[in-house]
Amino acid sequence: MNPDIVKYVETEIIPLHAAFDKAHREDHIQSVIERALAMGKDYDIDEDMLYVAAAFHDIGVGIDRETHHIESGRIIRSNKRLKEWFTPEQIETIAQAAEDHRASAKTAPRSIYGALVAEADRMIVPETIILRTIQYGLSHYPELDKEEHWQRTLEHLHEKYAEGGYLHLLIPGSPNEEPLTRLRAIIRDEKHLREIFERLYSEETK
Repeated sequence: MNPDIVKYVETEIIPLHAAFDKAHREDHIQSVIERALAMGKDYDIDEDMLYVAAAFHDIGVGIDRETHHIESGRIIRSNKRLKEWFTPEQIETIAQAAEDHRASAKTAPRSIYGALVAEADRMIVPETIILRTIQYGLSHYPELDKEEHWQRTLEHLHEKYAEGGYLHLLIPGSPNEEPLTRLRAIIRDEKHLREIFERLYSEETK
């Protein structure tokens, strides 16, 4: 990869995520970059483009979390440094990849770059998924009591991750396949899920 691009991303882009919520900080971006590049080796892609798309995909969180994928695309298109390394067509593809990474998107990613970033962003670790759901609820709905947080957690997990949920894997042989199967087993076993919720909720609220 172009060392100038890597230096720019590591010194000026990734550090911006330090101020974001726990699900979108520097460690998350580094993981998405690593996973996207690893999966990308099986495809005919430009590694610099994929690297930048993964590095910038959450940058819009600094403006608005709910529409951060759209804001990320806007930031990419207006970034003057990226124009030093990429053509307008390449920048548009990178921007679309950032816009297409949301698991709740109603349409499929418009390119392999978007599919790779979206799949890398899934990063399914069962307890981490449950923890982040609890953390989001505590941060955005502080008025809820524990039982209400449990119901919100249960509803979100079913809506997104259970069989028939809106999350779909995009890359054949994805490293997310096995952990998604494990997460779905936990969701089906509500007693086990409640035990995990109780432990994580207690840790977050003590």
